Amino acid sequence: MRRFLYFALGCAICVAPTTASAQSVQQAVANRQQELQNQLNDIESQINVQQSLLDTAQSQHQTLQTQIDALNAEIKRTQLQIQAINLTITQLNGDIGVHNQTLSGLAAQLEAERESLAQILRQTQMLDEYSVINVALGSQSVSGLFSDLDAFSSIKSSLANSFSQIQQTSSSTEVEKEALQARLAEQEQLRTVAQLARQSVQAQQDAKQQLLAQTKGVEANYQKLLATSQKTAAQIRSQLFNLRDTAAIPFGTALTYALAAEKATGTRAAVTLGVLKQETNLGENLGTGTWRTDMAPNRDQPVFAYITQVLGLDPDQMPVSKKPSYGWGGAMGPGQFIPSTWVCYGGFINVKTGGCTPSGGLGISFWQGPWQYVASKDRVRTLLNASSPSNPWTAQVAIMATAMLMADNGAGAQTYAAERTAALEYFAGSHYRNPAYSFYGDGVMGFAAQFQQDIDQLNGS
Repeated sequence: MRRFLYFALGCAICVAPTTASAQSVQQAVANRQQELQNQLNDIESQINVQQSLLDTAQSQHQTLQTQIDALNAEIKRTQLQIQAINLTITQLNGDIGVHNQTLSGLAAQLEAERESLAQILRQTQMLDEYSVINVALGSQSVSGLFSDLDAFSSIKSSLANSFSQIQQTSSSTEVEKEALQARLAEQEQLRTVAQLARQSVQAQQDAKQQLLAQTKGVEANYQKLLATSQKTAAQIRSQLFNLRDTAAIPFGTALTYALAAEKATGTRAAVTLGVLKQETNLGENLGTGTWRTDMAPNRDQPVFAYITQVLGLDPDQMPVSKKPSYGWGGAMGPGQFIPSTWVCYGGFINVKTGGCTPSGGLGISFWQGPWQYVASKDRVRTLLNASSPSNPWTAQVAIMATAMLMADNGAGAQTYAAERTAALEYFAGSHYRNPAYSFYGDGVMGFAAQFQQDIDQLNGS
């Protein structure tokens, strides 16, 4: 009998100590990450130099040489940004490797803990066949009896500890999986930005070659070209503004919506249009997915089903962003709002909490609902003074909602730095400070500058 008790106690869970080899690997990874960070810092400094050259060229009187200088600085800056993106992707590779190694260790630990639990349960079952009288009669001495009873109590304690340890390890595993998923999604996002940046470099180089071909390097030819290249107000109004998942609309109509959004939110119309223009150009993953396949099943699918129900739409027919290789898609309409973000703009609240975002430690259970549409909570509808729930797939709603989110990110300050930061947050969330994402912010501000020129010309200024 006592042999069984002591055998069960011997199954107590223990975690193997970290080996010198594992420490060596971790140190090597840390050293490599620091090396990459140093390279990234150096590239960021070079980007700042090119930005200064670009600012100088753009601030000078417009001549052929200053235009060429500006294009050269812009090309070099974008090429450096691509290097920064690639370095960040390499950094993420190392981080992903660490997470995978951690998950492997946790899986092995969890398997050992389950086996230990199984052994304890088997021994407990054997003990259940004995009564205290049996134990007493089987003991050789009084001290032996109490030792056996103490061992029995210890087994029960070990059983409780085993359940607790398995629960903790399972929880740690889920946290690591979420962290890994976030890194993989960020990596995919960076690849999209890098692709867009490479396209931009090609366009900049083509513009430079075209300028040189048209002017033959002669200043007088450039000034003549400059004088004839100004668009008329009629041309500006008639040009089409393409929005993802929305039929192209005249620029004048898009501008009307954006100006109304500027008045309501404080976000400049040109900046709102710049964000939507950048979103439209961000690649093939936008607007080609379906909610059942590409949307986060626990967080976004329950909300999406209710949003489309309120709007009277068939969820299976509504386009959403396609998920990348890792992570989830599911963004809706021209503004690319994911359902779990849209709820705070479109008037949806969790019935149990009365809020639109999790609180008090609530996680997946929060998104399961039940949900309720409350017209007074529909921020977009309120600003548009509309009579129906806000539809994120329509141009007017998308433009207003984009301006609202940009304002929430600080764009209402209407300074270059505030608007660029707001755009970076719109795209990258908490990663917005990463220099690898700077291309997105620069792209938005570049489009905004072009739109502002059109707006000024329409206003006669």
